[in-house]
Amino acid sequence: MEDQKKNDEKFMRLALNEARKALQLQEVPIGAVVVADGAVVGRGHNLVETLSDPTAHAEMQALTAAASTLGGKYLQGCTLYVTVEPCIMCAGATGWAQVGRVVWGADDPKKGYRRYSETVFHPKTTVVRGVLGEECEELMTSFFAGLRN
Repeated sequence: MEDQKKNDEKFMRLALNEARKALQLQEVPIGAVVVADGAVVGRGHNLVETLSDPTAHAEMQALTAAASTLGGKYLQGCTLYVTVEPCIMCAGATGWAQVGRVVWGADDPKKGYRRYSETVFHPKTTVVRGVLGEECEELMTSFFAGLRN
């Protein structure tokens, strides 16, 4: 269990690195990585503004990259790490990909998928919340505070 916690923190730090890439682009700082057998097979960060694409969320980028790397649309043996609770669109895509495990940092009570439905993921998907949650939340809070100034 302790090893799992260390792995979760290690990969969440990689997702935070992705979020910082989004921040450098003046995007909402959300990052994601997909891991299979201890290796990153997909990564992404928010590119909504850069691509003028409302679907270019970090999770969508990471899931697409992982499917391409692994050569298939189903990601049952994978873990998706994302800095913020997925929105309903990203949770739906994660469910369609049958991702085996989802780990996120900060909850999103306004736009997170749980506001709409707790049953979006595949029934066998396990969920872990709050990994490096304070760091993930701080990145979002400081970004939005900067917009208000």
